[in-house]
Amino acid sequence: MSEHAEPWSGPLPDVDPVSAPYWAAAAEGRLIVQECPACGHRQHYPRAICTNCAATPEWLDTGGRGTVHTYTIVRQYNMPPFSTMTPYVVAMVDLPEGPRVLGHVTGCDPEEVRIGMEVEMYSVPAGDGVGIPMWRPAG
Repeated sequence: MSEHAEPWSGPLPDVDPVSAPYWAAAAEGRLIVQECPACGHRQHYPRAICTNCAATPEWLDTGGRGTVHTYTIVRQYNMPPFSTMTPYVVAMVDLPEGPRVLGHVTGCDPEEVRIGMEVEMYSVPAGDGVGIPMWRPAG
């Protein structure tokens, strides 16, 4: 069973004014997505405009749960720090709020991950005010 107990040692996100609220929320253990006040469209990853109508999106707190849409098990990656993490799972997770998000699934053997598996978000610290959203089997 693998779960990150230590701060994130991988590449750090490129935090900019558009994405900063997303990474800050993750540092607090929250998962947020953008929602357009004009048309109601929800989107992830963070962007400066709504991809549906070009209005300025706002932030929406999610319930931090989802289901695995698809995934892959990374068994070989020779570059640090990922070389010490293999095997690990990277999944696309469908949120009930609409968007799909990408992240590592931990807290179980990689072979146990399945399409349709219910997962919950947790956060790994990655620096000053930045967290990396991760996923584990819903408990």
